[in-house]
Amino acid sequence: MDKLHLSGAETVILDGGLGTELERKGADVTTRLWSARILKEDPDMIFRTHKEFFEAGADVATTASYQATVKGFEEIGLDKKAAEDLIRSSIRIAKKARDEFWSELPKADKSARRFPLVAASIGCYGASLADGSEFNGRYKDEVTAEQLKDFHRGRLVMLLEEGPDLVAFETVPCAVEVMALAELLEEPEIQAFGTPAWLALSYGAAATLASGEPIAALAAAL
Repeated sequence: MDKLHLSGAETVILDGGLGTELERKGADVTTRLWSARILKEDPDMIFRTHKEFFEAGADVATTASYQATVKGFEEIGLDKKAAEDLIRSSIRIAKKARDEFWSELPKADKSARRFPLVAASIGCYGASLADGSEFNGRYKDEVTAEQLKDFHRGRLVMLLEEGPDLVAFETVPCAVEVMALAELLEEPEIQAFGTPAWLALSYGAAATLASGEPIAALAAAL
């Protein structure tokens, strides 16, 4: 089975906005957990949506874990173990949708496209605040790189243990968090999984991050 190689010579089709599509289908994504709440309320809706994206031609599915945190689930009454299982389930749901889609695809169609992948979606620290901070990075002077690594590490390990093909860090708006994530990915515990990752930034204007910091300075630091 030929897996997708993410080289510069290829066009890779990502899925659409998962939360937007779930909302279109009637899900309530207005809480602090955003689309992650649907992991508890209607996981089958997430499964169907992932499968529909694959059917529409997506090469990569991003999981419903962008805004999923243990603290967020505890705030709606779940204990730590139940919260962790829901976060892990985001990978299992996407992989099940991918595998079912692939098993139903005619052989001729399989030869015309690549085997789709599952990317574990991890939102920035600002997303967990549910106040729009992922679009302005206002917390950049309020948390340290070490605090940000501690925030991300547990969820990252949980998701990696479920075997995604990729990790997608999304809407990162400030340099301190970019650097923290780059350092986190170099930690031996994370490296041992051997899972590639991408990091998507939240941009401002005039070649800056959403926080106002110049992208050129960040690139030089990396």
